[in-house]
Amino acid sequence: MTHDLSEGPAGQAGPSRQPVGRDGLAAYIRDVPDYPQPGVLFKDITPLLADAAAFAATVDALAELAGDVDAVVGIEARGFMLAAPVAFRAGAGFVPVRKAGKLPAPTLSAAYALEYGEAVLELREGTLAPGARVLVVDDVLATGGTLAATVGLLERSGAQVVGIAVLLEIAALGGRQALPGRSISALLQA
Repeated sequence: MTHDLSEGPAGQAGPSRQPVGRDGLAAYIRDVPDYPQPGVLFKDITPLLADAAAFAATVDALAELAGDVDAVVGIEARGFMLAAPVAFRAGAGFVPVRKAGKLPAPTLSAAYALEYGEAVLELREGTLAPGARVLVVDDVLATGGTLAATVGLLERSGAQVVGIAVLLEIAALGGRQALPGRSISALLQA
């Protein structure tokens, strides 16, 4: 299904004002073929973020997964949009994991492979207390490289990763295999 930001689910005019159940969230995710390069099917969550009811339902569902954590960790950039309000709702701190060069030193860094390239993530040293219990939140679990690099950074910092929560898991890409033994929750499967 595709629709622009002025549409609600299934092409309805304007954003919805009705509560959205977890099963209805998929209607707000737009497929964009061949982006950012040919052969990649990009999952655009912008319609979900633009709709107050769908966004609230997503934040609520992810916050329920937080349990007793000290912080919710979001991965730049789309993970920030979900993790920060989840942290607020869960009564926890928010910790950003950023692209290289965006945080002041000293930082811990991890290089990883994407479906369509390579990247480096960084975590500011000392942001989390040793033993801090954290939930990692991101938008999509695809190949698992980004999440695996983030988990590695957090554990090197001394944090305890108690779970991973994502809006959407693209199961065919096998991302869970990159995160063996991890507790992973996905609101939606594609």
